[in-house]
Amino acid sequence: MLIHRSPLAKTLNLRLRLRFRFFSQSAATAAEIHEDPLAPLSYDGFPRPDPKYAETILAIPRAYSGTKISVQERKVGRVPSIVFEQEDGQHGGNKQLISVQTNQIRKLVNHLGRSFFLSRLFDLEVRPEFGSGDVIEKVRVLPRLLHLHAGTDAPLNVTFLRAPSHALLKVNVPLVFRGEDVSPGLRKGSYLNTIKRTVKFICPADIVPPYIDVDLSELDVGQKIVMGDLNVHPALKLVQSKDEPVCKIAGTRVSDQKRSK
Repeated sequence: MLIHRSPLAKTLNLRLRLRFRFFSQSAATAAEIHEDPLAPLSYDGFPRPDPKYAETILAIPRAYSGTKISVQERKVGRVPSIVFEQEDGQHGGNKQLISVQTNQIRKLVNHLGRSFFLSRLFDLEVRPEFGSGDVIEKVRVLPRLLHLHAGTDAPLNVTFLRAPSHALLKVNVPLVFRGEDVSPGLRKGSYLNTIKRTVKFICPADIVPPYIDVDLSELDVGQKIVMGDLNVHPALKLVQSKDEPVCKIAGTRVSDQKRSK
């Protein structure tokens, strides 16, 4: 007999498997293995979002879509946007048309950087109109897509994912490279060939890392770091191949060789 499980049941089962794998690789006791699967996940020493940039994004409902409507919205300082659900990291639904404030999105993108804006959770409040004290809906969201004007970098539209605790989200997590000053290869005059600046993971909504540290401090000439080498929270699932290169310490640049002659 086939048993059909709800998305919530599948997610709880995933959490149980993740927790068992994490604790079985450590010196945890048997009591810790049987902890409550409904308890919130913890960042456990991994990078966590900086509360300095915690901000509620304000929005208003939008009844219609289309090119003309989008142009009108932008003329009055609003960014046409969509909120939808993506619980399994792949498929969306429950779409809602909204508009957000251009100045607020521009400020957040300028402060955080585009890739960091797209890997951070925000509270989203939908109100009848900007300036109203009434709240129609308040939900946690992850910005999934952001289109900017090629000439001015003004935000043209934003897509948000609802991010309740049981959701799984596909996220391009930015990489932060550290240890360049002590890398043996770089100290010898070689250079860092950066192949990836973000890496795609499926993340539980409660554990969306703002970035992943990439340690270059022991990397010598000719050595590389692949995706499987990245130190990430055990609840994250790598979408790409673990053998894909992230960066490499390459030999002296051709331009540097010509200068030395």
